[in-house]
Amino acid sequence: MKAVMVGATRGMGRALARLLAGRGDALALLGRDPNELLTSSRDLVARGASGPVPTGHLDLAEPAGFEAALDAADRALGSFDALIVTGGDFAPQETLERDTARLARLLEVNFTGTVVLCQQTAERLARRGGGTICAFSSVAGDRARRGNYLYGASKAGLSAYLDGLGLAYADRGVRVVSVRPGFVKTAMTVGLPVPPFAGEPESVARVVLRALDRGKPVVYAPPIWRWVMLVIRLLPRAVMRRARF
Repeated sequence: MKAVMVGATRGMGRALARLLAGRGDALALLGRDPNELLTSSRDLVARGASGPVPTGHLDLAEPAGFEAALDAADRALGSFDALIVTGGDFAPQETLERDTARLARLLEVNFTGTVVLCQQTAERLARRGGGTICAFSSVAGDRARRGNYLYGASKAGLSAYLDGLGLAYADRGVRVVSVRPGFVKTAMTVGLPVPPFAGEPESVARVVLRALDRGKPVVYAPPIWRWVMLVIRLLPRAVMRRARF
């Protein structure tokens, strides 16, 4: 696989990049912080990535730069065949309720920017015969909750988009993998109460890698979240309200 990764410098993205590097895949990293990208690049080369791991600037809140970043990755890898977007934004509900600028950025990163990047890549891959797009959504997008409905709305929109993208481009050879993690112990969740079934980045990465290889359209990680969310989606609204869920 020749994969372009957005968000591979930390958490689940870094764990997944290390697995890909360990089996000799070719990787290119896109992100905002050049120092973090360079550090991750060196780490992945040491872990067995095929050839150098080029890096480039990409901010999911700045769609104007996406095509140039993808062009550069194409040149560096010799035509990539996969895009993996693990990058995203998160903030507590209370912060998003009182800070509209912060809310706007989260929506831009998690939905608008990610959708534009995946759409541009889908067209690129379809023109050359196919490939894979994998993006991280969240179980928070499966059912609105009072405690995280703003973040959840951004992921609900992304999940719906990825489902549709997979249907629309299947005949053109583009496979779409929508990843829906539950709570995972990363830097993004430091300080938050740890719920049952919380996952580790490495175990989540292994689940995602299997889904990538099989072209699975939707994957929950850890897998138990598929059944947890099935129950939560079936809860009547009145129960959700009374339980203050």
